[in-house]
Amino acid sequence: MTSVSERDDPGTARAGTRPSWSDLVTEQVVELIDRDQLQPGDRLPSVQALAGRFAVAQPTMREVLRRLQAIGVVEMRHGSGVYVRDGGRRVVLPNPYPRRLNHETILDLLDARILIEPHLAALAAGAEPERVAELADVLARAGGLVEAGEDAELSATNLDFHRGVARCGGNVVLAQVIDSLLDLYMAEQMEVMRLYADRLHDHEEHVAILEAIQDGDGALAAERMQRHLAGVRSVVAERVDADES
Repeated sequence: MTSVSERDDPGTARAGTRPSWSDLVTEQVVELIDRDQLQPGDRLPSVQALAGRFAVAQPTMREVLRRLQAIGVVEMRHGSGVYVRDGGRRVVLPNPYPRRLNHETILDLLDARILIEPHLAALAAGAEPERVAELADVLARAGGLVEAGEDAELSATNLDFHRGVARCGGNVVLAQVIDSLLDLYMAEQMEVMRLYADRLHDHEEHVAILEAIQDGDGALAAERMQRHLAGVRSVVAERVDADES
């Protein structure tokens, strides 16, 4: 792999060329993830190590990693390191600068998920056992958070469950669509939780979806996912109307 050096790049001396140079470094990090077959959750080398590897300054490396985080390829965890979020080349990219969404858009996002996620839940019923076991681990963690009343972490964990179901479905493009929708939806998730409010019922429905997937019953998994999301939408719509009236 060829690295690029700031000493050789005209962007260090002439304005206007640096974006293409940063693009090249960004591409090289993606190539590293592809070549080493890194999977979601795998840790990348430190910022210092990556900067040395690609012969760039550490601030530049952080800029590249922030770009990759914005499009959902990596996750930068404060005090922990940089982790792969999506090991493949994304076909569908989230908007890295989403504006705050209004209630109407929240309902539109739920409608979009209702169209896609039941199909992915049906496909997930045929996933490899180890992938399904990962879903069970996510829900076990969510169950503990329900009991502890940790709403912020529970919200993220619940979305991890939906992401996991989408990945188990095996359709890379549709999984990325859901991932992108959930990225956009994340900023509004606490508002949805405020409107929906029933944490225990939400968790129980997730468990029911998982049980259908574990049993290999795709039709039932799809039915339960559709009913779950439609129920959330119905409650959110009613409470939005109540708040705005």
